[in-house]
Amino acid sequence: MRFLKISTSILLTILSTVLLVLQSCSPNNVTLQNNYTKYFDDAALTGSFGLFDNGSGEFYIYNLAQFKDSSYAPASTFEIVNALVGIETGRIVDEKMMLSVDSAGPIRMDSAFKQTSVPYFVEVARRIGKDTMQHWLDSLQYGSKQMGTAVDSFWLNNTLTVRPDEQLGLVKKLYFGQLPFQKRTQEMVKMLMLQTANANYKLSYKTGLSYKQNGNAVVWVIGWIEENKHPYFFVLQTEGAASGDIKNASMSLLNKILKEQGFFEGKR
Repeated sequence: MRFLKISTSILLTILSTVLLVLQSCSPNNVTLQNNYTKYFDDAALTGSFGLFDNGSGEFYIYNLAQFKDSSYAPASTFEIVNALVGIETGRIVDEKMMLSVDSAGPIRMDSAFKQTSVPYFVEVARRIGKDTMQHWLDSLQYGSKQMGTAVDSFWLNNTLTVRPDEQLGLVKKLYFGQLPFQKRTQEMVKMLMLQTANANYKLSYKTGLSYKQNGNAVVWVIGWIEENKHPYFFVLQTEGAASGDIKNASMSLLNKILKEQGFFEGKR
């Protein structure tokens, strides 16, 4: 009987996580966007894309199998988690905290986050420590939860991997303050995500760039866009030759997809 209870508990945890991440995603609320192939082909990239309309509960997904089944190193999108843990544990005092991490001199936390300063967050991870970081990976059920032996590189070197649908769950929970952190912690990181704000929309995101063992580059762009105070959550994951400017190509691809979905004019 003891074995049965443990097995049931594990099963319920797994089912709960799936439901929270995909909000009961079913064929009835998923629209497959196969027409986005043209944007990926034009950019000479492969990958997947997912958009969740929080108001209607609708998902718009390109390459569903890859979106829900394939895992990649989170690269600098992990700075979202790194910042959350750093603030929660006091290793980051606030968004103004300065660190000297390279020859460029001191840099503030908010600038490091927006500019993707890898050395800054490497230092933050070292200050957090392996045991504490592992605790939060487990608490968040983030990706593979694997760190290996080094606390300062696991999100960059393919030790830790995460699926696109899990990334979507992360940014959605961050937006609504549903992660297991204090409200102040989540609000501070949510504020750092904001990249563009005007009369028509607010665009918040974090990017990441890593390299697979075959030499290809992988780019993430994860976040949300708000129009008329209504959030839509998105995750773009692309893969292509490391020789090109894959990051800018991916941002251009994202803008084309969002424009086709009717964003940027304040009419959603």
